[in-house]
Amino acid sequence: MLNSHRLKLLLGTLITFGYCTTVMGEDITVTDIAGRQVTLDAPAERVILGEGRQIYLLGLLEPEAPFAHVVGWREDFSQADPDNYARYLERFPEIESIPTFGGFKDGTFDVEQAASLTPDVVLMNIEAKAATEDAAYDDKLAQLGIPIVYVDFREDPIEHTIPSMRIIGQIMDDEAAAEEFIEFAETQLARVTDVIAEANPERPSVFIDRAGGYSDECCMSFGPANFGEYVTLAGGSNIAEGIIPKSFGNLNPEQIIAANPDHVVVTGGNWDAYVPGGNWVGVGPGSDMQNARAKLEALTERTAMTGIEAVESGNFHAIWHQFYNSPYYFVAVQQLAKWLHPELFADLDPDATMEELHERFLPIDYEPGYWVTLNDD
Repeated sequence: MLNSHRLKLLLGTLITFGYCTTVMGEDITVTDIAGRQVTLDAPAERVILGEGRQIYLLGLLEPEAPFAHVVGWREDFSQADPDNYARYLERFPEIESIPTFGGFKDGTFDVEQAASLTPDVVLMNIEAKAATEDAAYDDKLAQLGIPIVYVDFREDPIEHTIPSMRIIGQIMDDEAAAEEFIEFAETQLARVTDVIAEANPERPSVFIDRAGGYSDECCMSFGPANFGEYVTLAGGSNIAEGIIPKSFGNLNPEQIIAANPDHVVVTGGNWDAYVPGGNWVGVGPGSDMQNARAKLEALTERTAMTGIEAVESGNFHAIWHQFYNSPYYFVAVQQLAKWLHPELFADLDPDATMEELHERFLPIDYEPGYWVTLNDD
């Protein structure tokens, strides 16, 4: 925690050594996802990522050097998505030397450390806003002339990912790259939504099992946003809608059994950093599909899955969890559509979409393994 005396000393030191956000660049004003108007110098040369997985966005905009302007980041990328982290590390070994820090929501963020990195801007996820203001981090950073810009690709990714890409494009002087990606994302999403709008098919019921097997408790899920909205766009009916009011929440086993979903979609990943050897389904780039399928099958034995249609029919699937927290949401919608309406989307190939995404926009090569199903028909 930075007391007022040390804050003044640090501010004085920064001013003495010439740290001022108006020395270089050109002032621009952006409206962030929180609706705040923020003025800062652009292009930003020194950026702190309030979440390490924001590199998913920067990687799209600056694939040749996504870390060139990152002077600090929260240490979550290597833990929450170690498979992709390893692939980025192999190409960009310098990321090991980027300073890391704690979170805003858990109160472990160090303002003094952040200020010492002399950032032009701190990119922060919208869900950290309340905690940031409660801890007065925003005021302390403002006193040091360090602006916060809020983005979002988790709370409401369908609504906020594209505006967030445009905001970062403005800040980094990557507006053309942002628009190129946005055009691709919207085109790929329309390959599902246009078909669903025209065919107006019967909507199968779907339970999204958020991080199934991560703990013994069952079951976390999604309300009307995030994966819940992905289901709707893909032509399904999310059983948690109307029960979970916001993006994230829980259903109890009785609610799931009573809903008797036609499909279950488990979100999975590599969470050895959090739950070593856990029952989670390890999907992601280059994952072991045989092992992932075995762990997915084991999850059908839980009490909440007793007698439900999805287990009986084999419409029990797993998909990469980080689709909930990345600008690649349209690939998840495509794969869900393939599962929910295989006849309508026989010619749609989400693997090819993911491969094109990597080839055109990302600095790492595509490796399959992002989903698995017990229905192999």
